[in-house]
Amino acid sequence: MKSDAERKAQLLARQAELLERMKKVDNELDSHDSKDWEEMATERETDEVLEDLGHAARDELRMIEAALKRMEEGEYGYCVTCGDRISEERLDLLPATPFCKNCAPGN
Repeated sequence: MKSDAERKAQLLARQAELLERMKKVDNELDSHDSKDWEEMATERETDEVLEDLGHAARDELRMIEAALKRMEEGEYGYCVTCGDRISEERLDLLPATPFCKNCAPGN
């Protein structure tokens, strides 16, 4: 069982990793200025993939920031919907999750 401090360190490490990834995505998107039609088409496809990665990273960052805020408020590890304790196993897999297994979307 991980302590809150260990979970916080895990969330902060993932946050740093995502911020670095977003920086690389932004740099890559800014570097495209090809004049050739075929190269421009290929770059556009690549840009769409990079943009999707950036959106996914932003979504995960929002979840991490919310989890860190719940930690500060002493509410981390409790479901935001029903208030029940989130299982340690679930937090091990999804440390930023705000939901218990029963309240998670898709259940």
